Amino acid sequence: MARQARAIDVSIVMPCLNEAESLPHCIANAHDALARIESEYGLSGEIIIADNGSIDGSQGIAESLDARVVSVASLGYGAAIIGGCYGADGRYLLIGDADGSYDFTDGVAMVGRLTRGADLCMGSRFAGGIEPGAMPWKNRYIGNPLLTGLLNLLFRSGVNDAHCGLRAIRRETFLALNLSGSGMEFASEMVIKASLKRVRIEQAPATLSVDLRNRPPHLRPWRDGWRHLRYLLMLSPTWLFGIPAIAAMAVAGMIMLVALANLLSLLPGVEFFGTSWTLVAGFLFCVGHLSGVMAIATHLHGVGQEYREMAPILRRYAHVLTLETTLIVGIALLILSGCGLGAVALHWSIDHFAALATPLPLIIACVAGATGLQTIMGGFLLSIIAGHQARFVTAPHPIDFFANLSPAPQMVQAA
Repeated sequence: MARQARAIDVSIVMPCLNEAESLPHCIANAHDALARIESEYGLSGEIIIADNGSIDGSQGIAESLDARVVSVASLGYGAAIIGGCYGADGRYLLIGDADGSYDFTDGVAMVGRLTRGADLCMGSRFAGGIEPGAMPWKNRYIGNPLLTGLLNLLFRSGVNDAHCGLRAIRRETFLALNLSGSGMEFASEMVIKASLKRVRIEQAPATLSVDLRNRPPHLRPWRDGWRHLRYLLMLSPTWLFGIPAIAAMAVAGMIMLVALANLLSLLPGVEFFGTSWTLVAGFLFCVGHLSGVMAIATHLHGVGQEYREMAPILRRYAHVLTLETTLIVGIALLILSGCGLGAVALHWSIDHFAALATPLPLIIACVAGATGLQTIMGGFLLSIIAGHQARFVTAPHPIDFFANLSPAPQMVQAA
């Protein structure tokens, strides 16, 4: 029988995997935080231990200290938090690690920010203070600043500590973000999708202490740093595909135009780009065009998954962004390519099949053909992503941000 949700205002959610050493301290600290939250804001609370398969008795410890255990079958830091949040009853969720490194009383101010209109409140360890030895130097001075800086560059989140483990979020916002990261990249995913959704993000100081465990942390700096980096890139089609596409096609176009001007004697003087450079230009143009198709495809995928808003420029030209348009353009380029290849072959035969004086016309014809084929195939790809519709961009319509929230995943079981 399904458990009935209770009238709870604040849920403190801790991911847990064999945290028997630190769990009593963390739960006691969380009870202190809830007492302050009730005193200052009149809000009731609960403590959720999102257990990820502990074998050291963490579950029994949690239950004996008046915490509720939610068992999460899917493994990983992010999976545990997601499962715990789905199993929580509070309309405000305060998330923090169960290793003793965070002070849950710092979360009192974060919950206060939510009550005053914020959708997500991130902790900032750089504003709150980092105890000596609590964070490895490479994380503090290299990894975190670089990844947070890149996140702000790509998504303009405006936070200075995107990977702080103490954060508070409204339950409806959490559900609407439809988070799915199972590992440490979950920390970035929440900030990225909140930024893409343009929810109200604020920050509050959070202190970081040396954790209480006598074993190595679950965090693996290089592995998890790479997982964060690749996640940033995967959620930024503009920087991953769009800007490289524009750059590659611009360079290729410039080389081709200068070479063509030299060939037609429109540009006197020394020939800047010979055969080698025109081959490079052909390669760059084809790769750039494919990258452009990928940029649009991944952007539309993000819109379809409801974590990204449609780009205004795509809305503006929605009437021409259709499968039929890509087919017409692709076929036209194929015809142009065929005519170009035919002209080159005719000139070759007239010249008694001698080696071509310049390969530029042949390269241009081949690039046109390759681009035409990519346009046709890209059109079908975009149609599939758009839900098997000929129009890639649907007409704008009002969307309730918090409507149709995702149901709780089946992996979560209340213990």
